[in-house]
Amino acid sequence: MKKIILKVDGMTCSACSNMLEKYLNKQKGIIDASVNLILGQALIHYEDNIDVETLGKYINESGYKFGGIYNGHEENKKDNSAFYLIFLGILIILIMYISMSHMIHLPAIPFLHIMNHPVNYAVILCLLTIPYLIYGKDIIWGGIKNLIHKSANMDTLVSIGVLVSFIYSFVNLILIILGNKILAQNLYFESVCMIILFIKLGRFIDKNSKEKTKEAIKELIQVTPESALLKTKNGEKEITIDEVKIGDILIVKPGMKVAVDGEIIKGSAHFDESFITGESRPAKKEIKDKIVAGSINYDGLVEYKAKKIGPKSTISEMVHLVLEASNSKMPISRIADKVSFYFVPIILIIAILTFIIYLLLGTPLNSSLIHMVTVLVVACPCALGLATPLAIVISIGVSAKNNILVKTSETLEIASKIDTIIFDKTGTLTYGKLSISKFYNYSNYDDKNLLNIIANIEGNSTHPIAQAFAGYNMNELNVLNYKELSGIGITAKIESKNYYLGNSKILDKIKNNHKKDEENLASLGNSIIYILEENEIIGLIGVKDVIRNESKRTIKKLKKLGIDIIMLTGDNEITANTIGKELGIDNIISNVMPSEKTKYIKELQKNGKKVIMVGDGINDAPSLATSDIGISFKSSTDIATNSSNVIITNDNIERIVTFLLIGKKTLRNIKQNLFWAFIYNILMIPLAIGIFKKIGLGINPMIASASMMLSSLCVVFNALRLRKIKF
Repeated sequence: MKKIILKVDGMTCSACSNMLEKYLNKQKGIIDASVNLILGQALIHYEDNIDVETLGKYINESGYKFGGIYNGHEENKKDNSAFYLIFLGILIILIMYISMSHMIHLPAIPFLHIMNHPVNYAVILCLLTIPYLIYGKDIIWGGIKNLIHKSANMDTLVSIGVLVSFIYSFVNLILIILGNKILAQNLYFESVCMIILFIKLGRFIDKNSKEKTKEAIKELIQVTPESALLKTKNGEKEITIDEVKIGDILIVKPGMKVAVDGEIIKGSAHFDESFITGESRPAKKEIKDKIVAGSINYDGLVEYKAKKIGPKSTISEMVHLVLEASNSKMPISRIADKVSFYFVPIILIIAILTFIIYLLLGTPLNSSLIHMVTVLVVACPCALGLATPLAIVISIGVSAKNNILVKTSETLEIASKIDTIIFDKTGTLTYGKLSISKFYNYSNYDDKNLLNIIANIEGNSTHPIAQAFAGYNMNELNVLNYKELSGIGITAKIESKNYYLGNSKILDKIKNNHKKDEENLASLGNSIIYILEENEIIGLIGVKDVIRNESKRTIKKLKKLGIDIIMLTGDNEITANTIGKELGIDNIISNVMPSEKTKYIKELQKNGKKVIMVGDGINDAPSLATSDIGISFKSSTDIATNSSNVIITNDNIERIVTFLLIGKKTLRNIKQNLFWAFIYNILMIPLAIGIFKKIGLGINPMIASASMMLSSLCVVFNALRLRKIKF
């Protein structure tokens, strides 16, 4: 079995992607196909006996255009959606004023008064509706295609409402021109405009949020440099990444990025691989060690042999992991769409039968048509359509007030079903940067002065540990004779005194009376620095990534909610177990690569688990995208925030608990809304048909429209209760 991601052009709506997906899955040789409308891609698993050309042929046969294999590069296409929305948003104000000014006793435009100039009134409203029909043609056509392919959903319901309202209003317009002026009160042109405008606005917002996935992919690609330094017989030569071949000997100097995945053959250095491993401390790499494209060389000259290039590189694998997660579809229960699947054809059949029966009973054509339209108008799924998105919009607002940014509409629904949360360690449960965790002062200096001396000396170093002292340089000192001692530490002179900073090797023949303090720091996962003044130990410092203040509290609260907690980190086993034990996390998995994180999450999902992944680095992007919900922080890398569904804007992970509670309340509210919306249709449709007409109970299109509005208001007020959620 093979898999590939192909570009598809010509899809304009969810009906298009659904149709293409169904068509591909029916074709011989295709095991599984998943089509992503937003990315314009198809993720296809297929048998070995067919090729890419055949897959492209299938796409073209379905009525769409095969755009080739996705290679991570996107063409910039001009998008005028914002302009159209602003223009039509301003125009709708004029339309609503013309159609409703007489109802709320506002001065009407003289030559457009509904009673004095009904023809002008009707014709102008019809003409103003045409731009909306053109702008919403994808919605209308999508609804029609869904109906043709027997896959009716909310798009189909909306399309029927728009078309019936427009056709009925247009027929009345013709009758008004022919002299039946009273029908000017039976026009629904403004409804057509409002429906299309709000749906397009919703799609615009949704598209912008999903565009972040594309940005994440671009940022992954940009992690690697565009050029490499090739070692030749005549010295060094700069070449492009595309020119690198497997087996080439490349050079990476301090401050440079590694060009391709490779193996060190000469030299040693510290490499920042945090975007892959999540480890806050750069790793020491020596001969025969593997290095990854995009990692940064801190402090040494290294030669390495190219091992993996192009699509087989670690970065390329990460790109495809993110893409696969974005293209995959979760089995989320979409209640409104399920109801719509049966509701739409039933309503259509009822409306048509109503029209035919009234004609057979001798009712005039106009009256029969009014009964049919009344059924369609009263069954228009406004309340059903509002039930889910309105509750979600309000809950997203409540989330925002609690420093929780929710990016996708499905996220809050899924949140109510979460039973497992996976935490990355570095930058998530911890602050993600080296800090002084413990300081032993054996000197006559006070702590502030000693730390100032250390910070001044470390300020000359490029070693990653120097970052831990950046905030302690309170008074600049004259540092002389600075020198790095390879594998040991650094030395410098201040005010005629020699200072040495480094690991235990720096002690040489000096008696160490502080071994117990060193062991204590080591047991807590610290990197250890001895400070010597001349030949005397004057201090001992432990440096490590510090646990967030609220981490322990958050873990306790999540356990009370019955959530399984897992730490999944690229960090080493000792550090991971130390942090996990302190936080009360029992399930700890360390030394994992990004692909292994993703694989682990997929295994949990196969076993029926609903998983949240919480992470902050580039290495977390694939797992954030693969999980049911990905959560990152505002301070996280851009690619982490772009790959996640939720961003904690104040970096307080305790907000995860708040988010889960909001999700549970939101789903409960949605179910209540759907119940009331559905009950309304059950009660009102018999009245629209005219079953109780003989006992004086019946409605016309105007009353149907008003009752439809009341149904929507009922759903609106119920959804607004979510604003009162307190935590």
